[in-house]
Amino acid sequence: MKILLSNDDGYRAEGILCLARYLRELGDVITVAPELDRSGASNSLTLDMPLRVTQVEDKVYYVNGTPTDCVHLAVTGLLDEEPDMVVSGINDGANLGDDVLYSGTVAAAMEGRFLGLPALAVSLVSRGAGHFDTAARVTLDILRRMQSDPLPRDAILNVNVPDVSESELQGWAATRLGHRHRAESVVPGEDPRGRRIYWVGAAGPEADAGPGTDFHAVAQRQVSVTPMQVDLTRHAELSDLERWLPGGRP
Repeated sequence: MKILLSNDDGYRAEGILCLARYLRELGDVITVAPELDRSGASNSLTLDMPLRVTQVEDKVYYVNGTPTDCVHLAVTGLLDEEPDMVVSGINDGANLGDDVLYSGTVAAAMEGRFLGLPALAVSLVSRGAGHFDTAARVTLDILRRMQSDPLPRDAILNVNVPDVSESELQGWAATRLGHRHRAESVVPGEDPRGRRIYWVGAAGPEADAGPGTDFHAVAQRQVSVTPMQVDLTRHAELSDLERWLPGGRP
């Protein structure tokens, strides 16, 4: 198996270094990750400046761009051979519910899917313990399962692992994305020259977090696995919208 590994915390982050070590049990691992922390970059591509790729060591590269840039470059020209799949992570922090809209970790996996590859995003729901080994072993279990019983090539799995030792995990759960309340207000301030600045406020607390959601599974110390798709069309509303539009059918 040829695995393209990326993330949004940067190529030197503990999570990606840990995951790379474990993934080498399965095959050839090539890391192409951002030079710096690009958390919250979502699916952004860098279009207003050239991208530079630096090789750190054998099969490890960093890019002065976003997670999406990294995967796009790797698959569309940087690598001599196309990978079999894309793995993004291990993110240091949760990607639950609405978080996936902003997550660079999830975006890297989505870009792999856009380019026709099965993809997996893995996050450690950090509480300070830093059990990246647990998340890495979970990832290995999923990839071995995918080898023996492949998912469709358009599959994107969003995996969130509780920050506990492997022995403390309480199983696995197939989940849907939950939802958060509205984000906290921005935090105003001043820069050293007295100019007004703003910090984006914290994410809102859990709102839709009952049984069946990714929030609930992680709270129960279960590994949350959410199947995702990139088609954002609300198909059930197409007929109503057709009637609503000017000149629409009655």
